[in-house]
Amino acid sequence: METYEVKKAGGPVAMQVEVPGSKSITNRSLLMAAMGDGESVLKGVLFSDDSRYFLRALEDLGFQIEVEEKEKTVRIKGQGGRIPKKEAEIYAGSAGTAARFLTAFLAMGDGVYRVDASEQMKKRPMRELLEVLEKLGADISYQGEEYTFPMVIEGIGRKRPDRRKESAAVELNIDRSSQFLSALLMTAPLRFSSLKVRLTGSRSARSYVEMTEQMMKQFGHPGVRRLDGDCYEALEGGYHAQCYQIEPDVSAACYFYAMAAVTGGSAVVRHMRRDSLQGDMKFLKVLEQMGCEAAWICDKESPCGQDGDGEGGELQLWMKGPLEGKLKGITASFSDFSDQALTMAAIAPYADAPVTIQGIAHIRGQESDRISVICTELGRMGIKCRETQDGITIYPGRPQGARIRTYDDHRAAMAFAITGLRTEGVAIENPSCCKKTFPEYFAVMGQAY
Repeated sequence: METYEVKKAGGPVAMQVEVPGSKSITNRSLLMAAMGDGESVLKGVLFSDDSRYFLRALEDLGFQIEVEEKEKTVRIKGQGGRIPKKEAEIYAGSAGTAARFLTAFLAMGDGVYRVDASEQMKKRPMRELLEVLEKLGADISYQGEEYTFPMVIEGIGRKRPDRRKESAAVELNIDRSSQFLSALLMTAPLRFSSLKVRLTGSRSARSYVEMTEQMMKQFGHPGVRRLDGDCYEALEGGYHAQCYQIEPDVSAACYFYAMAAVTGGSAVVRHMRRDSLQGDMKFLKVLEQMGCEAAWICDKESPCGQDGDGEGGELQLWMKGPLEGKLKGITASFSDFSDQALTMAAIAPYADAPVTIQGIAHIRGQESDRISVICTELGRMGIKCRETQDGITIYPGRPQGARIRTYDDHRAAMAFAITGLRTEGVAIENPSCCKKTFPEYFAVMGQAY
């Protein structure tokens, strides 16, 4: 099997890197552009397995799309909420956002569509979203196990072609994925004058839902009304075609800031935004609590301070790790930025006290059972872990070199490579699984120190 041998850092790293566009923003912008009222130009697009599945699906549905991958640009001719083809087959691969967003989009339409996905995606949560779509009037038939792929979706509009838009109210549990709510909020205006979604369950972290709300407004929609903390109302309205710039992927940026943290070095990820829509910005605050120093700098040289205006150059986010990478132990909830649970686990052994990651029960149902992966792979390196109902505690230690299994999970591959910066002999199996979101990750990492 292909492996990547991590080169141990000889001391503090000093890196300046660029990362791809945000996966979360890319996929939301693809959908909103397709629902728009004309041609949109998306810039800074992330070209990864996930976005390619999304683009191919839109093409299979009849949308006119022009891709300029070298320029990281996509042109999409929106149809004002219509789906050009009334019958089609699409494949979502292992892309959770594509699978959930497109399923809701098709359910609000007026055609009949067969949707399939990878074996990995078939194991991931879909039921809560599908049950709500059925209650709203979509006819969904399952060709295998109930509430998973493959399935045939007959849209609400096909069954009620002459019916005017009406209001509806549903209950939804997002404990396993907030993407269920984002999918409904974005697509409901195509079919309903008002859709009220009352949340059940216990999950309160909704940073990605807030991203969805902000992006709907950026694409010209009136937005979402909050009736109270657990009830959202998707308002009637359309999406406007536009030229839209996609932010760098903060999830990807966090790996390089973690490299600075664990080596006592420094990192700048270019083009980061102070007004970022992405919840993973909160991970950087956790690194500061562990002893890192952060500042927005001008021209990649000296700290400008929080009020720096960036005159003379673009503001960049600079982070420096503590001396010799001596991180502080911490207890923190990662519910709102759970993609970074693996990143924290990778650097936790080097802390001066136990690190407890809370609020991540739902990551057992992601690309892999990520809590189990953390326990297994850190255990392979001789690090003690204790699994809890909603998280994990990792105890300090001296990791040993090991061959790390990645379970076809891009975040496992990217995260545990960071551990190898301070431990000789760490090898990452199947590094190409990173093509899901960051195909050039190991090339960028290898050139950065």
